Amino acid sequence: MSINLDQKGLSSIVNEYDLFFIDVWGVVHNGINLYKDSVEVLNNLNKLSKTYVLLTNAPRPNKTVINFLNKMGLPRFCSQNVYTSGEASLKYINKHYKFSKFFHLGPPRDFDLFMSFESNKSKEIDAADFILCTGLFEDHMNDLKFYKNLLLKQTKKIMICTNPDLIVNRGEEKELCAGSIAKIFEDIGGIVKYFGKPYSLVYKLSTDIKNKKVLCIGDNLNTDIKGALKQKYDSLFITSGIHKNENNLDLDSLFKQYNVKAKFNQLYLKW
Repeated sequence: MSINLDQKGLSSIVNEYDLFFIDVWGVVHNGINLYKDSVEVLNNLNKLSKTYVLLTNAPRPNKTVINFLNKMGLPRFCSQNVYTSGEASLKYINKHYKFSKFFHLGPPRDFDLFMSFESNKSKEIDAADFILCTGLFEDHMNDLKFYKNLLLKQTKKIMICTNPDLIVNRGEEKELCAGSIAKIFEDIGGIVKYFGKPYSLVYKLSTDIKNKKVLCIGDNLNTDIKGALKQKYDSLFITSGIHKNENNLDLDSLFKQYNVKAKFNQLYLKW
């Protein structure tokens, strides 16, 4: 049974772990505002000289997310150790596809991910060697049928998905993410290379994990908690995040539905 830490706080177990992977969106902020209690947690981890990584499925380079967090008000000393699914994607592209033509499937704001090889961008999907999926087009934010039709004749190409998340909460509004498009592509026979949680590479690239007792903290059962389970790490599930509207189910039933388990749970991350 998952242990609730709402009363005892993270401080009650902090000394059991050497390394903390902490999700960003849904744990540290909601897309609009920082959570003060989460910032306090980061401050206290720093005071204890505990190692943590703000590990996020964001289709951006690390520096872009660091700048975003600083603009939200997160102190710089709390945002030094950020690692993104976008950064992991870049390493792979630079190694295997640096000189290949790509079609960008996502909003223009994600351009900084491919800034260093923008000249390889193809305006036409038929002329591209691979598909770089960072999200949804701004004029088709909710029309998944559009993407199925767009991709039907592209299944011989590889899709690189820079964010395995299916959805995210921006404040109280739900937004579809790149993972939703990647799932459609797989359903019609396409092959997707995913970068980010729950896949193991992003953990290995982000920091030295050798001989560390690890706790993963996150609000997404499909990525944060499943990722911890795949790596055989302990996890702390934040119940106020992406699954908050499913909390009419007891936690055991919710975990069973997603085929996961979390050692601990909290409503919000709190020290």
